[in-house]
Amino acid sequence: MQQTNKPDITPLNANTNQPLWSVMIPTYNCADYLRLTLTGVLAQDPGPDQMQIEVVDDGSTKDDPEAVVRELGSGRVQFYRQPHNVGAIANFNTCVQRSRGKLVHLLHGDDLVHAGFYRQLEAPFLENEAVGAAFCRFNYMDEHGNHRLTTRPLKPSSGILTHALPLLAVSNRIGTPSIVVRRQVYETIGGYNHQLFHSADWEMWVRIASQYAIWYETEALASYRVHSQSDTSRLFNTGANMQDRRNCIAACRQYLPPRQANHLTRKALGYSGLYGLRLASRLARTGRWQTSWVQLREATICLLKSFQPRPA
Repeated sequence: MQQTNKPDITPLNANTNQPLWSVMIPTYNCADYLRLTLTGVLAQDPGPDQMQIEVVDDGSTKDDPEAVVRELGSGRVQFYRQPHNVGAIANFNTCVQRSRGKLVHLLHGDDLVHAGFYRQLEAPFLENEAVGAAFCRFNYMDEHGNHRLTTRPLKPSSGILTHALPLLAVSNRIGTPSIVVRRQVYETIGGYNHQLFHSADWEMWVRIASQYAIWYETEALASYRVHSQSDTSRLFNTGANMQDRRNCIAACRQYLPPRQANHLTRKALGYSGLYGLRLASRLARTGRWQTSWVQLREATICLLKSFQPRPA
């Protein structure tokens, strides 16, 4: 049954010739970065029989991603443009729906993969049918490509991430460019929740962890780009980022074991509250006092809710 906020992903026709990989690249006004993104993917391209590569543009208005695809793709990379701007989450779902591979990698048009990403992350899927998703450590970089930090390892060595559900229910440890999901998983559990404009990825990872094993690769094989003037920065000004986190935590409750639901929900709210306090402090140090106050207010709401017997 289709859920309006989590659209169905239609299974492929039984006669479809499936490659192993679908690298689906959502874009919106990031054509300059797209050159680097495509270069990193094409350097690891095993050929069209093994990998679908497609750019899905959400109606860019400031640049021409199709021209970049023609220039770098040389016919190897497909291009699809939305008939009108649908928003980031709906564009994600279009990417998944248009994918033909057994393994789906959503790679933002301004993020990067590094050498060995596809080779190392395909192995756990081929070796273990119970694995529904696999992800790696990743780097944060600024808008100029300068390295900011690398995420801390979640375990000493690569392997199945035990207790993935309680871990991910408390905080989002996965960067979108670092994770690969079986298409069959999307077909089973549905697409991204478009009601969560900032946290739809987090809700998806919790949903996956509630039903499938997740593999963790300790090597940092992807980089996520942080923009100073991004949509995320604008959400900070209104507090919508924290409000969406609370909505995500509430949505994830249904995936948690009943005996752990209250504890994990309170823990997630508490973690989000601390995140908001750290963010408020960082904003204050840069002189963004109004935005800092907004984040402090929203962080306080999270912390107060974390003490409720049955947090919403």
